[in-house]
Amino acid sequence: MTTRLTNFRSSSNYNSHNSPVNQVHTPFETPVCNDCGSQIRFAKLFIFVYLFKCICPFSKACANSRNSYYRNRIRPSRMAITMQVMKLAIQCKCVRSVGFPSGNFLLVDNFLTSCQWRARKKVSQYSTVDTERYSSLVREVLSSKTSSQTPENIEDEDCQLYGPVIRSRPPSQQPKVPKNLHPLLNEAKGQSEYVPGDLARITLKRDSNKTSTPSVTRILQKTMPPDQAFYLERWKRRMIAQLGEEGFREYSLNIFRQGKLFHAAIEDTLTQETSSKEDHECPAEVSGYIESVSNVLNDITGVRAIESAVHHSALQYLGIVDCVAQYRGSLCVIDWKTSEKPKPFLRQTYDNPLQVAAYIGALNCDHNYNYQVENGLIVVAYKDGSPAHTHFLNSEHIMPFWEKWLLRLEEYVEK
Repeated sequence: MTTRLTNFRSSSNYNSHNSPVNQVHTPFETPVCNDCGSQIRFAKLFIFVYLFKCICPFSKACANSRNSYYRNRIRPSRMAITMQVMKLAIQCKCVRSVGFPSGNFLLVDNFLTSCQWRARKKVSQYSTVDTERYSSLVREVLSSKTSSQTPENIEDEDCQLYGPVIRSRPPSQQPKVPKNLHPLLNEAKGQSEYVPGDLARITLKRDSNKTSTPSVTRILQKTMPPDQAFYLERWKRRMIAQLGEEGFREYSLNIFRQGKLFHAAIEDTLTQETSSKEDHECPAEVSGYIESVSNVLNDITGVRAIESAVHHSALQYLGIVDCVAQYRGSLCVIDWKTSEKPKPFLRQTYDNPLQVAAYIGALNCDHNYNYQVENGLIVVAYKDGSPAHTHFLNSEHIMPFWEKWLLRLEEYVEK
């Protein structure tokens, strides 16, 4: 077989007309037949050498010769060689013309059928089950068209085992409405034109003999929603963990002091003449806040009240408004806020819209003011001097917050 293989290698470099051809890299790059175009040159040697020598795993000599011949070459898989050789041997009619005995085709057919890949048969986990033992059960299940259990039967069984089901009422989809929907505006008042110099600075007076009237800030703190109270308490604990009890107390006092200085600086800026607003000096602690609201101060005109007390005689609450002035042509109750984090959205201000709505309602009901306000403005200033965020609330936007404030007020009274 070694001699035949050597002769095959040397003779495969020439075609049927003894002309040189390319070097053979795989056993399928053989010359074709001039009659039928099939690859049949040296077909007999091709079949015996490459089928039995290259595929046979039982001959060590064949394996050595195969490795030496196919060293540093990319050869096709054994299955690909087998299938193409069988296809050539069976379909090509010219194989018999080169002296391949016809009787050997039976051997080739038998080899083709015996050299198939045999997949390992999976063993089912039900193969060991005694089918005769459970045959009656299987027959009963397959013969029944409907199940004997119904939702009613299952519910009855559950009631017997676990007791009757207590069905909870679905949550109400209708929003809560205040019991006493007091109007925001006072029909007895009209809107008066601004008179220069008519600046209100009403101080807060409490009667020690009578029960103290609650402030807007106290009512909002006592009726804070659980989710807001949770986040506030979590922030407080985190700050205490970082700063300690004494450090957090000092931090809170520092924020309160900066707030007072900021409101005082705003008051001084608004009461100054327009030409001297930019030259007004402010404490270094709040210089960043003043720079942050500088673009807002340019749009504020016609100041009517600054740090002035308001009292709602009908609903019995009071508060102190930061400022009442014209903002871009609209009379507003302005509330100044400071923050360490940006608050570009109104929802990030939490209860501040309710506070502004409460101030508007109290001012409209207070006889110390001969005008009424329909709009609100929340200004959030930042210590780093970045532009402040403004949240303008017109008469339509303020009404939902007024109703929420009335609900919070009723909750406080009930407590």
